[in-house]
Amino acid sequence: MTLHYDIRDERFSRLIHTNAHLERLWTGGRWCEGPAWFPAGKYLIWSDIPNDRLMRWDSTDGNVSVFETPCGFHNGHTTDAEGRLVSCEHGGRRVSRIEHDGSVRVLADRFEGKKLNSPNDLVVKSDGTVWFTDPTYGIDSDYEGHAAPSDIGSSNVYRIGPDGRVSLVIEDMVQPNGLAFSPDESVLYVADTGRTHQPDCEPKIRAYPVLADGSGVGEGSDFVTSDAGLFDGFRIDTNGNVWSSAGDGVHCFSPEGELLGKILIPEVVANLCFMGPKRNRLAICATTSLYALYVNARGL
Repeated sequence: MTLHYDIRDERFSRLIHTNAHLERLWTGGRWCEGPAWFPAGKYLIWSDIPNDRLMRWDSTDGNVSVFETPCGFHNGHTTDAEGRLVSCEHGGRRVSRIEHDGSVRVLADRFEGKKLNSPNDLVVKSDGTVWFTDPTYGIDSDYEGHAAPSDIGSSNVYRIGPDGRVSLVIEDMVQPNGLAFSPDESVLYVADTGRTHQPDCEPKIRAYPVLADGSGVGEGSDFVTSDAGLFDGFRIDTNGNVWSSAGDGVHCFSPEGELLGKILIPEVVANLCFMGPKRNRLAICATTSLYALYVNARGL
């Protein structure tokens, strides 16, 4: 597939392979999201949210199959240090984990006794704590979950501690969405897609300094603003560059917030992750399709 780059800074030229081809690995979804790579099995899991199914792409032969359906309208995924799948479920309004024996453990479904909205995306910190965003997309309608009022009345970012306690860490966003830590975990980046509900909400990623004891974050600041649609899910490479989904493709930012360049994709991108033995291949979930592209960077 013909690939188009929008190079804004010479540094981006060193992060891409101009002779690499954009590959469409699969198409047929309604809103593809939440990719997670499993190196031991050499496969990728992602969500097709409105179709209420998890999909699986096998890198050894290119086969695509349904991993689970119905699945509770899963959205974002990640893996923990033990290689277990940790998931955000719109339908169950919870964060869950698939254990090694295949059983499902609920990690969080309430905050202060009230049901969560619809956990959207999450990241596992090196200390084992799970940080997740909780906007209302899964309860706004029956398309990506089950329509219901918000028990909490706001959309926030939470942390699941080692003891399982859920604590509120960020409450100054309209619709917190994708999130990721910097390489040294000193900064937590969070995207706000609140423009879907408030037209004057600027599409941006904010940066929050992580407290020394890891229990929360300090006051945040705007990191970058989107010039094409909304930022949704994103990942960080080993040098601290931010690779984010956007309305016209994948945007790459330096740790200082400079737009280095774009990978233009023919569909709106929702999320991405690094995959492969060297974690130098982007798996890109873009509306109806799963794309892949080799880059000259490695994911954390």
